[in-house]
Amino acid sequence: MRYFKMIFLCLFCLSLFATSYSKDPPASPEKELQASPSKLFVLWTSGDREVALKMVFMYTYNAKKNGWWDTIRFIVWGPSSKLLSEDVELQEYLQKMKKAGVEVFACKACADLYGVADKLAKLGLEVKYIGEDLTTMLKNNWASLTF
Repeated sequence: MRYFKMIFLCLFCLSLFATSYSKDPPASPEKELQASPSKLFVLWTSGDREVALKMVFMYTYNAKKNGWWDTIRFIVWGPSSKLLSEDVELQEYLQKMKKAGVEVFACKACADLYGVADKLAKLGLEVKYIGEDLTTMLKNNWASLTF
């Protein structure tokens, strides 16, 4: 009888062990990233230089460089357009983002309000009325970050 109980217990444990291995393992963070949206737009509105350097530009650049997103659009909107037009370090960082493959835009209405549309265009930003494009991206489930 004792032998029978031992065999039964071993078979029971073996069946539990086999069942646990027949299930798919939990997805790794890399696989979860692959299943996520592949398009991101970053809406930069802040006129705060520190926010720009230590958050907005840093994340946007690294996200593209490391392939976290297939497509990244960087949109300069509001007070950020004035800051970018005046700050050489931010302008250089923007060029680095462009070289990495980030698409860069500036809102024409905002840039006109600050009188900097021509300067932003010379920096290589596509200066255009952005409201309709922004709405389309939102409706098409682009991921978004706003600073």
